[in-house]
Amino acid sequence: MRFFQIPQLSRVRQCKRLTFRASHLVPISNGPLRAHSRPPASRSWLHSSQLSRGIFSSRKQQQRGSSLGKGPIAVAPVVLILGGLLIYSLYPADELRRARLVKQTEEKAQDAKNREQSQTDDTAWSNFASRFEDFSNVTDIEWSSLSDRIVDLILPEWSKGVPRQIRKLQRELSLTEGSLADVIWQEAHDPFIHPEIRYSAKVRVSDELCEEEKEFLARRKKIAKAALAKYLGLNEKDINPDDVPTIAMCGSGGGLRALVAGTGSLLASQEDGLFDCVTYTSGVSGSCWLQSIYHSSLTNYRFEHIVDHMKARIGVHIAYPPAAFSSVTTSPTNKLLLSSLVEKLRGDPNADFGLVDVYGILLSARLLVPRGELGVNERDFKLSNQRDYIKYGQSPMPIYTAVRHEIPDVGSLVSKSGESLSEQAKEIAKQEAWFQWFEITPYEFFCEEFNAGIPTWALGRRFDGGIDVPPSSGFHLPEIRMPILMGIFGSAFCATLSHYYREVRPLVRNLTGFAAIDEMIHGRNEDLEKVHPIDPAQIPNYTYNMEGKLRFTTPTTIHKNEYIQLMDAGMSNNLPIYPLLRPGRDVDIIVAFDASADVKTDNWLSVADGYARQRGIKGWPVGVGWPKATDSPRKIEQQLDSAQANSAVDSVDKLQQAKDDQDAHRAEAARQEIAEQKMKAKHDQSHPEDSELGYCTVWVGTTEERSASPPPPSKALTDDTAWQLTSPHAGIAVAYLPFLRNPKVEAALGGGGGGGDVDPARSDYMSTWNFVYTPEQIDRVVALARANFAEGRDQVRRCVRAVYERKRKMREEREAAARLESYRRLLRRGTAHTLGEGDHFS
Repeated sequence: MRFFQIPQLSRVRQCKRLTFRASHLVPISNGPLRAHSRPPASRSWLHSSQLSRGIFSSRKQQQRGSSLGKGPIAVAPVVLILGGLLIYSLYPADELRRARLVKQTEEKAQDAKNREQSQTDDTAWSNFASRFEDFSNVTDIEWSSLSDRIVDLILPEWSKGVPRQIRKLQRELSLTEGSLADVIWQEAHDPFIHPEIRYSAKVRVSDELCEEEKEFLARRKKIAKAALAKYLGLNEKDINPDDVPTIAMCGSGGGLRALVAGTGSLLASQEDGLFDCVTYTSGVSGSCWLQSIYHSSLTNYRFEHIVDHMKARIGVHIAYPPAAFSSVTTSPTNKLLLSSLVEKLRGDPNADFGLVDVYGILLSARLLVPRGELGVNERDFKLSNQRDYIKYGQSPMPIYTAVRHEIPDVGSLVSKSGESLSEQAKEIAKQEAWFQWFEITPYEFFCEEFNAGIPTWALGRRFDGGIDVPPSSGFHLPEIRMPILMGIFGSAFCATLSHYYREVRPLVRNLTGFAAIDEMIHGRNEDLEKVHPIDPAQIPNYTYNMEGKLRFTTPTTIHKNEYIQLMDAGMSNNLPIYPLLRPGRDVDIIVAFDASADVKTDNWLSVADGYARQRGIKGWPVGVGWPKATDSPRKIEQQLDSAQANSAVDSVDKLQQAKDDQDAHRAEAARQEIAEQKMKAKHDQSHPEDSELGYCTVWVGTTEERSASPPPPSKALTDDTAWQLTSPHAGIAVAYLPFLRNPKVEAALGGGGGGGDVDPARSDYMSTWNFVYTPEQIDRVVALARANFAEGRDQVRRCVRAVYERKRKMREEREAAARLESYRRLLRRGTAHTLGEGDHFS
């Protein structure tokens, strides 16, 4: 290229020399031009009367011009213009266009930065930065007021570095140019780092699955077919894809207990071959964390790798200051953990940052970062990237869950109408306070009540009327990062006051003299159910301004809210069964691993009955779960006999006496009942041999229409009733495996004392609020989960085989009926026994 530019350069140099010489020629009054090597000392000669009109004219032309009274033609500007045009024509056009484009881009970026800087006083980011700077200053002042001797005596050694770490974090999150926050914000506009910012998103309103999930189902069916043949000992060639049952696994909430126990359960199912037959997995709270780890670069599709990862990472509390500060102040983890914070607050002026977001960052620092921290993968911090682990159907599709608490404002209804609401209207409003379920897959963020969803990669954007709204900077925001979602999935502390009081009520009622206080608080339970002491996480509402475009089950005011608050789905049901019952997924078998704190008292399986009735789902086994405690028939008969009245007066007396007795004994009876239930539940969890349900219980629903309303409850299957799984009217099969104590584990580990260290009901480290597990404790919990699965392994296998045989038999019957109908059609046409009608043998 330089060789071909030599003539051009020579011409340019000639022009430069020419202009250089001309610049050194200065006019002399009434005389010829002379060359000067340096400018004159005086510049009085610049007067217009002394300025020659042509510096390149000959002397004769100058004299002729002066004699005529006119100056020569001005050629210097012409030469300069021609030289500039020559340079412009010789300079490459692409370089000029590129230079103009770069300049325009820089000007736009500078304008956007100036606009953003002018609005910083009103943005969520500036408010956060200023508050954090104030907090850092207060910390420095308060800490400096303590003497070193007091610090050495009272506080641990690491506490001396807290002010320095806070100040370092504050500098990285400041608005100054070159800070970590500034780097994150600049990269947020880079489409090579965040490809999703180049695309617009729309709200999809439909009752069908998204196209990506349909493609996944078709691919997963082929993988499940081969896995089912291996699991049941069949020849893969003999299996019709239509006969392969759709199997789903769901894991309960329960913090790190659910994470560790769920890992052990899924590890056992993977070793048994069942997990490879599964199409869907769904999780709540700790089970969502488990799915996040499994679909990441940390595991390579193996659950034993998750066990090793947990041993390396959860031995330290998530809020331990040295580890927490190290993660958010050192590279490379600091940028990945804090990107969610910076992008959320700087991209949305009205965004909110609270305790749930901090909680999610601390969780991600322990669960999504490998040992050594240098091997952290940035792709693990976006949920939509998990499609890489399922795009060929090589792994089950994960379903994450969260809920929104819909609380109708009865007071606003009264003020609008101007009249007091009737008791019936208030009761309806009370019943309308419910939890709306949201599901998040690698493909879509969806709410079945709205019948609407958006692509997962658009999660975090603001929407208006069903279309995303880009920020003022002109760029879409990147997808919400996993730290924020991890906090939402496990935010059980955002429960209502009613949930909080329910946990401590047994202790209050056991205190002498507190029965009246308990009755007063419990009597206000309606109000307690509407108060969240800790605000849930807030994200943009994608149904904003979509009135009249959503399903009729959508709350009437949801389209008026620009943001929605999401929290732990365990507030509604600690088993994520609802997403598995969504139309289109057609799940045949649900394997539920329940590691809840009180598996019997809460009875989460039975909660799904109301959802199945509301959605009109056929085939759900009504009445599943732990049997409810009721009075014996003899006791009920005695109560009926004592309630008999001989006269009207007698009936009034008995009614008043009954009311008095009820008021007198209500508190005592309720206290004893709750205490007995708690004791019974703990006993059954520690002694499965005495409980109504064992390590594995299977129910099956029916699709047959029943005249009874409500339908009779489904009974747990036994060896004598297992034939119901093969019935043509059989519905959804549910295999329930609760997390119970197992004496075999105690014997294998050499424990003692009635379960001791491996008892979910009595071991302190298995509490939902424990965030530290030692490697030995992890091994114990995993061993217990694997042993419990082994107890029900054969029963689950028989269930899968029975459902497969039923689907195969029903398909063969349909095909036989179709062939018979075709034969009858030919008979009616009189061509049933003709040889090859219409072919070349006729």
